[in-house]
Amino acid sequence: MDINVFRSWITSAAGVIETNRDHLTQLDAAIGDADHGINLSRGFTAVLAALDAKQPATPGAVLIVTGSTLISKVGGASGPLYGMAFRRAGQTLGTADEVDLPALGQALDAALAGIQQLGAAREGDKTLVDALAPATRALAKAIAEGATQGDALAAAVAAAAEGAAATVPMEARKGRASYLGPRSVGHEDPGAASTVLILAALRDAAAGDAGAGAP
Repeated sequence: MDINVFRSWITSAAGVIETNRDHLTQLDAAIGDADHGINLSRGFTAVLAALDAKQPATPGAVLIVTGSTLISKVGGASGPLYGMAFRRAGQTLGTADEVDLPALGQALDAALAGIQQLGAAREGDKTLVDALAPATRALAKAIAEGATQGDALAAAVAAAAEGAAATVPMEARKGRASYLGPRSVGHEDPGAASTVLILAALRDAAAGDAGAGAP
């Protein structure tokens, strides 16, 4: 996977976030500040402009620009968390021109670790960790079993989608949703939902099908 795949990933992610902006905001309206989709859409629009202006030369640099822009442009919790994730992933990739599947897996592991360090969230807390953590495990398992790139990324997206769905019956323990206590039960976590969309964009970009964006 070269820089074109990573640029395509971020472009696809921006498109699918915009398409699902209202849905993500509605999810957030139930248990948060009702701005998740709006904030992410604004952030990824700024990311696309930053990528055009800075023209990063490697996959890692694409992700670092993405993360830094999200941190500076997105309010609430999602900006710092996604910003940390993309920056950690980009730093892990370093200056390599090509990224193979194991390197991508390490980058996503680093993204998860960064999110957990910043947000102190664990699986079961009803956050985006509930989607990203199973996705990284599924990807690692697929790589270990010798799966193709397409199958490995599809497995990661499927695991993320299952994880996001599993947040519905959870009671939130982190973020604004945690203030609701038992009233947070019965709603999908918006961060988990957007994580699925972003990982689906990665799957599609790697397959040369950027813009499909459906989990």
